[in-house]
Amino acid sequence: MSKYPASLLEALRAEPEMKLSERATKDASWWPEDAPKNKKAAEKRMEQLAEELSELQERLFAASVAGDGAPAVLLILQGMDTAGKGGIVRHVLGMLDPQGVEHHAFKAPTKEEAAHDFLWRITKQLPAGGLVGVFDRSHYEDVLVAKVKGFAKPEVIESRYGKIVDFEKQLVEQDIHPIKVMLHISREEQYERLSERLDREDKHWKYSPGDVDDRLLWDDFQAAYEVAVNRTNNQSSPWNIIPADQKWKARLCIAELLLATLERITPDWPEAAFDVKAEKARLEAAK
Repeated sequence: MSKYPASLLEALRAEPEMKLSERATKDASWWPEDAPKNKKAAEKRMEQLAEELSELQERLFAASVAGDGAPAVLLILQGMDTAGKGGIVRHVLGMLDPQGVEHHAFKAPTKEEAAHDFLWRITKQLPAGGLVGVFDRSHYEDVLVAKVKGFAKPEVIESRYGKIVDFEKQLVEQDIHPIKVMLHISREEQYERLSERLDREDKHWKYSPGDVDDRLLWDDFQAAYEVAVNRTNNQSSPWNIIPADQKWKARLCIAELLLATLERITPDWPEAAFDVKAEKARLEAAK
């Protein structure tokens, strides 16, 4: 009997005191034997996942319309430039009904946002019940970029780890279920993807000179990610480290994570708030 996808989800989970340098970005040794072996097989599995995700999402959304205090999902995407966050949004979240998805990409904070606590702008974008929220970058930028580039003092960064843990515990208490994902790309693969963006006119819009600036700080960012994951990894909101050198594998992994979460939290179809037999009779009378 196949143990997939449980074995895949287990392999993605960040272990205590995780060493990022020891986590694969491509190496197939971590890939379960019964998981799809190639892109074509993965696409077939994704077709199956699309059907399952569609029904679960509709049930989740229906529960919110019925006013039953439906739960929500929050997919948090973090990763270095070119790690594939945009592709995840298009190819994985694209399988869902858009009316049930809220996407927000966090850029550098505005003057107003910077005047508040770092979680202020995050809280404003949390998904309502029945929705799947997606954060393309998130509050973790405030212990990653802010740390590496010195935008905040070390003692301020230190205080933020605990605030993040408390914040995410509150999310779960509010029935918002986080899926925390780090797209773990290798330095070599990032070089290839940045080169492609420069070589192709249709990719120039994706390129920013700042990508190279951050690449020069690669080791610092890797160290910051390792600390952030280890300091905020817990049972109620665990981290998942997604090997991202192969896009088809990364997308499949996140689709499986999303399915597992929806299967765990999605309620049954809400009961009708009216007399079904009586309404059928009324409809026939109005035929």
